[in-house]
Amino acid sequence: MLKNTVMEYEWGSFTDIPNLLGEKTPSKTPQAELWIGAHPKAPSMVQVDDKWCLLTEIIKKNPELILGKQTALKYKGKLPYLLKVLAASQPLSIQAHPNLKQAREGFLKENKQGILLNAPNRNYKDDNHKPECICALTSFYTLNGFRKISDIIFLLKKTCDKGLKNEYSVLKNNRNPYGLKKFFSSLMNMDQEKRKNVVGEAVNNAIKYSNDDILFEWLVKLNDFYPDDIGVLSPLFLNLVCLEPGQAMFLGPGELHSYLNGTGIELMANSDNVLRGGLTPKHVDVQELLNTLTFMEKNVQILEPIPKRKHEMIYECNADEFILSVIKCSDGSEYISSDKRSAEIIICVDGNASVFEQDGKESLPIKKGDSVIILSSAHIYKVKGRATLYKASTPVC
Repeated sequence: MLKNTVMEYEWGSFTDIPNLLGEKTPSKTPQAELWIGAHPKAPSMVQVDDKWCLLTEIIKKNPELILGKQTALKYKGKLPYLLKVLAASQPLSIQAHPNLKQAREGFLKENKQGILLNAPNRNYKDDNHKPECICALTSFYTLNGFRKISDIIFLLKKTCDKGLKNEYSVLKNNRNPYGLKKFFSSLMNMDQEKRKNVVGEAVNNAIKYSNDDILFEWLVKLNDFYPDDIGVLSPLFLNLVCLEPGQAMFLGPGELHSYLNGTGIELMANSDNVLRGGLTPKHVDVQELLNTLTFMEKNVQILEPIPKRKHEMIYECNADEFILSVIKCSDGSEYISSDKRSAEIIICVDGNASVFEQDGKESLPIKKGDSVIILSSAHIYKVKGRATLYKASTPVC
């Protein structure tokens, strides 16, 4: 059984994580993320012989037993993924994550500069990249990747034809990554007075169309949360997506995005590296963000779970570190794990079940909100009951 840390950020929900954990609602403070894993910032605790120990320390003592030989060697004795429950009642910052090379170089550079890990101007908290998958538990609104340039041009003409006349012309005459980068760079480097005028113009025009198109409704909402922030314009150039419960998205490095509202299961490489670009009072490093982003039009692929084995479906992601899957058991049925696997973390989001080794007599009861780590050395295990569970695992050959 695991005991996990709740991260409290201003954009969090007062109800969704407490409801999941069976705690009193509303909470006194907004609860934004439940971290489940072995990130040094907030490692989970694991119950061993009636004592609670840091998961990081347990893995460090015997990485091959916990992770399996292949995963322990490949990831230098560390759990390669971080599982979260994310609950947003307000928009998160416009952001992107570095690739592995950028993360290593950026982390080393900031270390040499003597920037403290908890400093507000720190970009790189670790030396890892952060591909991630978000799976909706409720309707989940998000911005993900640059729109088709032709659509951006149309929306700019409709909302900011005066204030962004020059930027509009640049993009219209350069319908390619160069033009997209030049356009976005101009937005990010805009002086305060012009930014205020442009956002004001866009909001006033968006109000006219907000009853007909949720895109414009979100633009107005973003200004309510972050008045005059350049990120207010993001629905004009980023894809607006609503994931329904059970649907997911994968986000690779350099993809500009924001989570706007909703609760979901998030699985990522074990990193906390974030480069922000708006909708935030936190540090924004414009040049570092521009160096990180991929300036390409994106067609957002919504992931539906596909069958893997009996009672388990997976979300196909392009990630080496993790696989996200959902397990659904009903009365009288059992989920039986693979016999070849690394350490797996399971969180129950609905119902009740029991987890036990195939040949073992003892079982571990789990209910909604409970999470467990199942060691690689446990080999085959079973889940029996009536429950919905999400599982984080690492691919093994």
